[in-house]
Amino acid sequence: MNAVLFDMDGVLVNSEDYWVEFEREEILPWVVPDQDVDVAEVSGMNFREIYDYLEVEYETAVSREAYIERFSAAAEELYTERVDLLDGAHDLLERLDDEGVPTAVVSSSPHQWIGWVVERFDLEGEFDHVISADDIDAASKPEPDVFEYAADEVGVPAAECVVVEDSENGIEAAARADTVVVAYRIDAHGDIDRSAADAVVDSPAELQGTVLELVA
Repeated sequence: MNAVLFDMDGVLVNSEDYWVEFEREEILPWVVPDQDVDVAEVSGMNFREIYDYLEVEYETAVSREAYIERFSAAAEELYTERVDLLDGAHDLLERLDDEGVPTAVVSSSPHQWIGWVVERFDLEGEFDHVISADDIDAASKPEPDVFEYAADEVGVPAAECVVVEDSENGIEAAARADTVVVAYRIDAHGDIDRSAADAVVDSPAELQGTVLELVA
């Protein structure tokens, strides 16, 4: 494999622990109060597309503007104050750089949110590319577009890219893009379908070992 593409939420930082609870307990009951929506339906999506999805599939009870304001305020607090970086992230990125393997953050989050994480954890310059779903005019995960775009940006065929993902939508998107998918299992997502992944890992150490083995 010739490039490694990292999802941000749930992989580089443990934000999914917060987002899943926030969406399940606050956002979904507020936006679609008369529906029982499984949070797995929207995990991994761009937050704006979550609203669009809910509007199409269900009947929304709040405006898009109010939703965006509430979600954005939660994001700033989360990324600047609450999340922790993946154990061993700096070491893994340094080893990949030493091997000459291009790396990228590929996230459904807006660039501003990614920037908060990059700044807080001194990741400036650690990645060759920082890619947001906002960079492309296409559907968010589980559609493969953002990973196909990322492969083009790093200049490596998708089939030669390793993608590290945690959500069901992200795993599906990476698999549909014909990448090699490493699913990072986290408690926040519970027993989701990870069958599309090429490997499933359960810890930062296992994630690092698997990625390094794939690019060796």
